[in-house]
Amino acid sequence: MRAMGVKDRKKIEEGLRKKYAQVANTPEGSFQYPTGEAGLKGQNYGSEIIKNLPQDVLASYCGVGNPFSIGLVNEGESLLDIGCGAGVDTLIAATMVGKEGWVVGIDIIPEMLKRAHENLRKTTFDNVGFQEASGEKIPFTEASFDVVISNGVFNLIPDKLNALKEVFRVLKTSGRLMIADQILTIEPSDDIESQIDNWAG
Repeated sequence: MRAMGVKDRKKIEEGLRKKYAQVANTPEGSFQYPTGEAGLKGQNYGSEIIKNLPQDVLASYCGVGNPFSIGLVNEGESLLDIGCGAGVDTLIAATMVGKEGWVVGIDIIPEMLKRAHENLRKTTFDNVGFQEASGEKIPFTEASFDVVISNGVFNLIPDKLNALKEVFRVLKTSGRLMIADQILTIEPSDDIESQIDNWAG
């Protein structure tokens, strides 16, 4: 089986950009699992968390799980959300870290980041930022964060090993990585072309 090349990575990125640009505008019905407030309730996000965000923000939720179910996020901590999408988990994290903490969401899809900024403007948070960046090249210095979260994103990253190295580079020594994601339950195809098509689709 041949190795993944530059053209393959470009095809994956273009496919993801096309798909998630559409999701940014119409998250409802984009996936085969519940999204929006129903998705948050189904993933056992607490009612206190849900009621703290406007309905328009809740409607943007498209996560595959609940990264906050893995561990605590404490007041005053710094948190990075990789593949933040429309920023719902990022904003939820902002409620957890409080005014003394800070939260940053990164994503490679400009349309998703635009939605995230729109969602932020519907809140009163002043400890949240969003910027365009990849999980494979995180634009922060070593040991910047107490917590890194990600929800349904690592399965989409081509170079997962490098992404994990980046996570542990920016995490503090006592930091926590909390991921909710999808996994394959069958052996992947040996045909790299099929893999790339599925990835980009």
